[in-house]
Amino acid sequence: MESGSDNDVMLEVRSGDVDKLGLLFERYKVALFGYFYRNTRCAEISEDLVQNVFLRILKYKARFSGDGKFTTWMYHIAHNVYNDHFKKNHTPSDCPPGIEMEDRRTAESVILGGERAQLVEKALYRLSKDQREILVLSRFEGLKYKEISEIMGCSEGAVKVRIFRAIMRLKQIYSELEG
Repeated sequence: MESGSDNDVMLEVRSGDVDKLGLLFERYKVALFGYFYRNTRCAEISEDLVQNVFLRILKYKARFSGDGKFTTWMYHIAHNVYNDHFKKNHTPSDCPPGIEMEDRRTAESVILGGERAQLVEKALYRLSKDQREILVLSRFEGLKYKEISEIMGCSEGAVKVRIFRAIMRLKQIYSELEG
């Protein structure tokens, strides 16, 4: 894989070297797939949404300034792609028949194994769309509160409160499932 910071590569894409977008795709396709899969629970939809993110990156390449982190800008686009999908489909997981993956275990639960990981996963999917998304960004994607605030268009304080509330709700749902 070629070297170069994400920002440098994206600035090359912005300048017309669109072949460099493939490098960014290779770097982030798995992370974006995980982000979408944890929110939609459908591999087919998640793959489509990853493609849509990179199509939008190409479409809006001129808007990338290079001032902030590329990943923050990318996840902002991913957040918008996810919201657009949700608005069109009214539910985060409208998998085509036969493709629903609700009963399948994610990579984390396979690795961790056990009933506890499965209960956490089930509890995560019972959260509201917004609560699930903010936990995915902070806990699974490892983004900082400042980055999440830029992605979601709110203050860092609001992100902290939303994450706290989502964690409290997750604990409540987990306890009910464990019950």
